[in-house]
Amino acid sequence: MTLGLDPDRQPQKSPPNENPWLELGKTLVTAAILAFGIRTFVAEARYIPSSSMEPTLQINDRLIIEKVSYRFQEPQRGDIVVFNPTQALLERNYRDAFIKRVVAIPGDTLEVAGGKVLLNGKPLEEDYIAQPPDYDFGPVTVPPNQYLVLGDNRNNSFDSHYWGFVPKEKLIGRAFVRFWPFTRVGLLTEDGTALAQPPSR
Repeated sequence: MTLGLDPDRQPQKSPPNENPWLELGKTLVTAAILAFGIRTFVAEARYIPSSSMEPTLQINDRLIIEKVSYRFQEPQRGDIVVFNPTQALLERNYRDAFIKRVVAIPGDTLEVAGGKVLLNGKPLEEDYIAQPPDYDFGPVTVPPNQYLVLGDNRNNSFDSHYWGFVPKEKLIGRAFVRFWPFTRVGLLTEDGTALAQPPSR
């Protein structure tokens, strides 16, 4: 008895070889779409270009900005946020994003006087600032859906005490973690200071 092919079975054809350049193109396009989606809706990297957030954030620090939490909750006092220029800033020809700390939320009254930031009449305890503010400001009450932001380097920060409030729709996201330099890698805590978490060796 001879074993052979099933006479009713058609021989299988091998799949045609795809052009490797076409495969590479598909891969790159898919990767680009995923990267764009993540950057647009989930998270993105940013660097610190100025000293306005010292000592918390130093020039050239690299951060991850997460964009998800504000879809489910309101920004909180103490959050370090990245935002697009407000109308007042656009009128002064500012086009790049800013990074500052949320100090007052809608309904809060804020005043800066005598080297203190007074929130709803009570002085804030701010261990993270470079120096006490040497200017007076307010009192002002934060309107609905807007936020008052200040830099931690209070006397060298172009912030809300110059140009006003940040509308919620201008917020890009919240500074979540610092990933560079390696000596200061770590999460940014609720009070904005970095938890030192050097990489394991």
